[in-house]
Amino acid sequence: MSSSKGLTFKGGIHPTSDGKALSSSAAIQDAPLLEEYQVIIHQNIGAPPKVLVAKGDEVKKGQVIAEAGGFVSVALHSPTSGKILKIDNIPGPMGVPVQAVFISADGEDQWGELMPPMDWKNAEPQAIKDRIRDAGVVGMGGAAFPTHVKLSPPPEKKLDCLILNGAECEPYLTADHRLMVEYPEKVLEGAAILGKAIAVTDIYIGVEVNKMDAIDTLLAKADAYGIKIVGLQVKYPQGAEKHLISAIIKREVPTGGLPMDVACVVQNVGSAAAVADAVTEGKPLIERITTITGLPVKNPSNWRLKLGTPIVEAIKFAGGIVCEPAKIILGGPMMGFAQKSLQVTVTKNTSGVLLMKKEEITQYQSTACIRCGRCLDACPMNLQPGSLSAAIESEKFDLAAKNNLMDCVECGSCAYVCPSNRPLVQHFRRAKAEIRNRSKK
Repeated sequence: MSSSKGLTFKGGIHPTSDGKALSSSAAIQDAPLLEEYQVIIHQNIGAPPKVLVAKGDEVKKGQVIAEAGGFVSVALHSPTSGKILKIDNIPGPMGVPVQAVFISADGEDQWGELMPPMDWKNAEPQAIKDRIRDAGVVGMGGAAFPTHVKLSPPPEKKLDCLILNGAECEPYLTADHRLMVEYPEKVLEGAAILGKAIAVTDIYIGVEVNKMDAIDTLLAKADAYGIKIVGLQVKYPQGAEKHLISAIIKREVPTGGLPMDVACVVQNVGSAAAVADAVTEGKPLIERITTITGLPVKNPSNWRLKLGTPIVEAIKFAGGIVCEPAKIILGGPMMGFAQKSLQVTVTKNTSGVLLMKKEEITQYQSTACIRCGRCLDACPMNLQPGSLSAAIESEKFDLAAKNNLMDCVECGSCAYVCPSNRPLVQHFRRAKAEIRNRSKK
């Protein structure tokens, strides 16, 4: 490991309580089979997959129920065997209704015909990318960007480095931590397969030093795969791809640029494990490890959940609640989204279900910016959040864009330190949407 104190980047914050102790020692458990799953169809950034099934169809576990709808899209597979009940709208994680395939489980959980295992060490890179696409693998750290697309830069973008994000810097979440502790070889082999797909041998896995058990477990096996394990300072948002690149290989992604602009690709450790399953066993992505946590939860824990699991059932797996939660968040408290329905279901990027007590929630009233400069120190992208917010309030969206608003990663560090409780992230999201809409006209 390169540093006992941990490498890091400029800016960022240290949340006063990360909540990880609630579930960090809880081993991954397999969720019991439910009677019904509601699988959201559009679970990736890009084009939605095209549905291939209809009401009354019999399906097997792992069967393709929707094919990729374009290059920036992936296939969707049935999480269990059973019958298609219907295709209908359900509450979506972003607060709007979304289409889902309702599957009645037959109780057998029987696999259909799997894709044949690949000899990846001797396979062509394109064949590996095609397998990753066909298995429905996306970025499982939150973005859900199709993994094969990240592995397919334009010919003029030459790559020399792969970084895996094992930082899991978001408070409360411990799913990636447990994955690295319990399945280190799967993570490492997935990393090696990803390296093969983009023809690089310089591969790093960055892990925050508050997860020394994960670091030690990976270090014990990393040499066999030719992979470097790097300790990272405990800081938020250490897991953002541009900040991983800055911390580990000291390259700065240019304004408006992507990691490929500095010859690098970043993937999540969960995605790497899913790649290993897809390539070595022919298994598609039909489940994921999710942290069910928070003070209202009886047994905060980590669960392997099938896609389409309602979060109300996921909470029951963790023992239910000991008190009424005031807020339920998909993801973590910094970048997750509060939910208004317990019928929202698990998708490929559902890293956590966080319940918070009333005493933990504060309703802030925003006041005018006092020009204290704290947001300047906290912003990991070297932006001027206060000035951007003021421009957006005046609807000067062009000015905000000129001042690099689109580089904002929406981490919430600025809002976290703001003494005036400015709704900075909400301003930035609104302005980004406005700018994108204008560019389409």
